[in-house]
Amino acid sequence: MSMIYRRATAADIEGMFRVRFAVQENKLSDPSLVTHEICRQMIEERGAGWVCEVGGEAVGFAIVDLSKANIWALFIEPAYERKGIGRKLHDEMVAWAFGKGLRKLWLGTDPGTRAEGFYRKAGWRAIGKEANGEIKFELEKHNFTPVQEPG
Repeated sequence: MSMIYRRATAADIEGMFRVRFAVQENKLSDPSLVTHEICRQMIEERGAGWVCEVGGEAVGFAIVDLSKANIWALFIEPAYERKGIGRKLHDEMVAWAFGKGLRKLWLGTDPGTRAEGFYRKAGWRAIGKEANGEIKFELEKHNFTPVQEPG
């Protein structure tokens, strides 16, 4: 299985939506709040995105919003979970954001999910709760250690 990682473009949005709506955890409470236009703005104007493709289809994606220093999205199609895709996308996105001068990033995720464990393992620190019940995490640049690939 050959995985291709690359920067996302507007042409990837449909595939990203397919992945986003396939996830079993951290589902959107109101899918109408996330539009193709908002996604386009995130990857072209406010930040950047990355996709992982298998056979020309997106199986995972990540988006960072530089304007708010926020990890806006990181989702993997369920059939491709636990293969290192999420961590690779995470590390690419976070390294890029810190390379753009950010010193700290934040995100929110539902408590008790695999995502919560993933972020804790990746060095994120819980700093409180959001009004919607999500755990708010922060990652400071000096605490970021990307996973080294074998080889």
